[in-house]
Amino acid sequence: MHTAAATSLPTSTRARSARFGRRVIAALVCAAAALPMIGCAPKGADRQDSLAPPAPEPESVAPAPPTALAKGLAFLAENGKRASVVTTESGLQYEVLASGTGATPTVNDFVTTHYHGTLIDGSVFDSSVQRGEPIEFHVGGVIKGWTEALQLMRVGDKWKLYVPSELAYGKRGFAPRIGADETLIFEVELIDVRRS
Repeated sequence: MHTAAATSLPTSTRARSARFGRRVIAALVCAAAALPMIGCAPKGADRQDSLAPPAPEPESVAPAPPTALAKGLAFLAENGKRASVVTTESGLQYEVLASGTGATPTVNDFVTTHYHGTLIDGSVFDSSVQRGEPIEFHVGGVIKGWTEALQLMRVGDKWKLYVPSELAYGKRGFAPRIGADETLIFEVELIDVRRS
């Protein structure tokens, strides 16, 4: 009968089958033990991550302080809302503190001025007023904001200029008192014009 034939396997064959069965069972037990680390772990997690305690919540990071450029732009945006402030196409802002009736310089002329320069926080970086001595210079030889403003002024005018960084010293600044991208404020009195 087939049943008798199936039970009459040689001893060595039965022993090999038993050893193979034990190895299969052992492998399945190992695989089952590994399930928490692999098959049941969250997607994307590796073995170590799935058994490790959950990561702590990231600490809140303080936002980076605003840059000089951002501060300057915010200042100019608010300043430009004031009725006394004029904003030109270039972004230069000015307000008239006193009006004169004298000559208006060209880009080729020399001017004598008194001025007082500060950062938007009020820090003074240069002042002919404090030195007690006006200064003469070429209209085309100064920062763009000054060159533009002077050609709008008359001798006797006193204006307050609000100069965006790109019309001042830009990214290079002017060490040690003017950093990169600083917006500058000047009170400028135009005293005289000397034609070139």
